[in-house]
Amino acid sequence: MRLLHTMVRVGDLERSLAFYTEVLGMTLLRRRDYPEGRFTLAFVGYGEESHNSVIELTHNWDTSSYEIGTGYGHIALGVEDITTTCDAIAGKGGRVVRQPGPMKHGSTVIAFVEDPDGYRIELIQLGRRPDATA
Repeated sequence: MRLLHTMVRVGDLERSLAFYTEVLGMTLLRRRDYPEGRFTLAFVGYGEESHNSVIELTHNWDTSSYEIGTGYGHIALGVEDITTTCDAIAGKGGRVVRQPGPMKHGSTVIAFVEDPDGYRIELIQLGRRPDATA
């Protein structure tokens, strides 16, 4: 078995696609409209679905926003240089909601950004992880 994708519901598909592709550098892998069901599915990621886990953006045409709720945590992305990545995201209009620094009660360097719908995305510095349990 392997993880295929994580799905999030988005209020404005074009705005979300711009964030995930232009700000986070993912590629739109596929997109399909389902007129009978009044929804669109778009899959984005850093590589082909046959070898990588991806994110499914679900846009229900009649819903412009969602409450994220208390059960959602975050999506995590590994990055080589967390400070440069946060600067680039902010420079492209992305919202950095926690600046890079060690995680609470640990030493792994993390940061958080938010997508246009308010979903949190954790950035984790790769390579310098003395505590592999984080």
